Amino acid sequence: MKCELCAYSVEACRTAARLGVHRVELCASPAEGGTTPSLAAIEQASAIKGIDVSVMIRPRGGDFLYSDEEFRIMLRDIEHARQAGATGVVFGILTAEGKVDIERTRQLVEAARGMETTFHRAVDMTEDYEQAISDIIETGCTRILTSGGHDKAIDGINEIREAVGTAVKRIEIMIGSGVTSENALLLAGTGADALHFSAKKSIPSNMEYRNPRISMGGSSAIDEFALRTVDEEEVKAILQLIKQ
Repeated sequence: MKCELCAYSVEACRTAARLGVHRVELCASPAEGGTTPSLAAIEQASAIKGIDVSVMIRPRGGDFLYSDEEFRIMLRDIEHARQAGATGVVFGILTAEGKVDIERTRQLVEAARGMETTFHRAVDMTEDYEQAISDIIETGCTRILTSGGHDKAIDGINEIREAVGTAVKRIEIMIGSGVTSENALLLAGTGADALHFSAKKSIPSNMEYRNPRISMGGSSAIDEFALRTVDEEEVKAILQLIKQ
């Protein structure tokens, strides 16, 4: 079983490589659930030895129903990721009716030819999860990242087992959302191909002066002086469990 770290910085990618994680999903904007990172970040992450880099292709936060212009951006971002040295891309695209957009997904897969392609947790937002798994297989994606149609993977474990059965030898199933050292073994027991986790923690900023009157993100609920980083001990614990 392989492991993938959801990384929101080049530093997180370096940490993942040092600890022995197989692959990173490189994203920007954690508050929005991940969007396409900068070209410079992709270039620097892709230059790190010993780790595969899958780049999030998502032009904005919110739902997965994209306009024609947004779709064209996704196609260009795939080409940029390729040129920057990424080994894979991650995307998900649905119809207004909550089904997998098969035709557009096929176009994205074709645009990414030569790279691995992951259909992300947009699959968990579909109106018919079982059908969505079959539809994604039809598009030619390398793998599906899923929590079994639930908010947390542990709650969708039965659906994940069924997806693994449907997918066998046709597509990889990677489990994500709420994967921790406490449930990694149980989730691995589904027979899935990979685990995807964040292993995140916050550390205080080194900023000494902090203007209390302004919030750059527009919400006082977000601590702008707390920096997201990787909990190395949690990553080590998950890796050790998988190795056993």
